[in-house]
Amino acid sequence: MRAAAVDLGSTRIGLAISDELGLLAHPRPFLEGVSSGQLVERLTSLAKAEGIDVFVIGLPSTLDGREGPLARRARKVAASLKQLSGCRVVLVDERLSSSQAHADLLRLGFDAKQRKTRVDSVAAAILLQTFLDSQPRTGVT
Repeated sequence: MRAAAVDLGSTRIGLAISDELGLLAHPRPFLEGVSSGQLVERLTSLAKAEGIDVFVIGLPSTLDGREGPLARRARKVAASLKQLSGCRVVLVDERLSSSQAHADLLRLGFDAKQRKTRVDSVAAAILLQTFLDSQPRTGVT
C-alpha cells in the first residue's frame, strides 16, 4: 500500500508520502495555497505518478471536537479527491499535529524561518505515520 497525507493549511498545504512498503512516512515539499479544485487535480496527478492507493486528509477541529470552515474544506477536498482519483480517502483528526511538528523541528535545531517552511509537511508526515502504524501488517515475521 502506498499512501499520501495532506495537511490543509490556509497558506501552505503539507504533503507526505509513504515508502513503497507503506511503512514509513516521508515529508515532501509543501504546496502553495491553491483552490480546492486545483489541489484535487494536483493530488490526482500525484496519485498516478507515485502509485498512491490511499490519501489521508487531516480533519481540523477544535480541542472540544467542533468543526469549522477548515473542516468543511477538508471534507469537500476529500469527497472530490475520492471521486476524481478513485483512491481511498481517509479523514483523520489532526488536532495537535502542527504543535507536535513545531516541537519536533525545534528539538532538531531548526530556527523559526526553517520551521515555517517545513512544519506543514512534517505535520502531514505525523498524520501519515500514525495512519500507517494503525494498519494491520501481513507477511512473514
